[in-house]
Amino acid sequence: MNIKSWIQAARLRTLPLSVSGIIMGCGLSDFNPFLTLGGVVYNYSIFILCLLTTISFQVLSNFANDYGDGVKGTDVNRKGEKRLVASGEISAKAMRNAMKITAVIALILSILTLYVAFGADHFLYFSVFIFLGIASIIAAIKYTVGKNAYGYSGFGDLFVFLFFGLLSTVGGYFLYTQNLKWDIFLPAISVGLFSVSVLNLNNMRDQVEDKKNKKNTLVVKLGSQKAKIYHFSLIVIALLSALSFVAFNFYNWTQFFFLISFIPLLIHLKKVSKTEDFSKFDPELKKVALSTFLFAILFVIFN
Repeated sequence: MNIKSWIQAARLRTLPLSVSGIIMGCGLSDFNPFLTLGGVVYNYSIFILCLLTTISFQVLSNFANDYGDGVKGTDVNRKGEKRLVASGEISAKAMRNAMKITAVIALILSILTLYVAFGADHFLYFSVFIFLGIASIIAAIKYTVGKNAYGYSGFGDLFVFLFFGLLSTVGGYFLYTQNLKWDIFLPAISVGLFSVSVLNLNNMRDQVEDKKNKKNTLVVKLGSQKAKIYHFSLIVIALLSALSFVAFNFYNWTQFFFLISFIPLLIHLKKVSKTEDFSKFDPELKKVALSTFLFAILFVIFN
């Protein structure tokens, strides 16, 4: 068993992006993981369990993506991070078993998180979130696995937005507050659109091979130039959504400090606008992912 190969398959560089929604949702609730005011002792249990659950979902998604594209032959000439099933370093059977184990871990962590958050008194809440947890597991696997994998039909963007944006942020908020405010959807939209922009970059980088292998991502459907416009739109709308939240909840100009996280994004957009060889986009994925992570932290601290 090659531990290094399994670490590569888990794609650790995706984890900061995946936990951004949890940081945002939990941080904007009564719990703030970055501030201690008036001697308040915060309950970190839900926050930590949410992080672990989300990471397990992300790793499951990464394993499934490696497996699904690997057995379909889509990853043979893939740019960027090496895919382990396609390269033969991890067998398809071993990856399939790893997916099963990770799915079980994700489900156990989900149940534990919900028990800590709701106890035995909120059966309806518990049931709804269990359903969403199971749906998340199915969505993580079905992105590239199976004949009807939605990632091969251009629906990956929608599912990333829903699960890593809205569900992650709004769900984290609800686990602490057990109620919803309409404006929590605004930063959730921002996180979701940033997550989609990372996927869009990935798909722009891989569009040549994806098209050859009939993986009809949104980029393949749109074409190169429209994909760039789409990419710019994702980041601009994410900014406007975050600014809208601040406008509706304004109390101090320091709330706009989160805009610091948009400096590397502006540099990124300039790079995207000038680059014609999309195979060179791989370093940009990390830039957007870490900018999203920074955005979530700064937004929570100052709002």
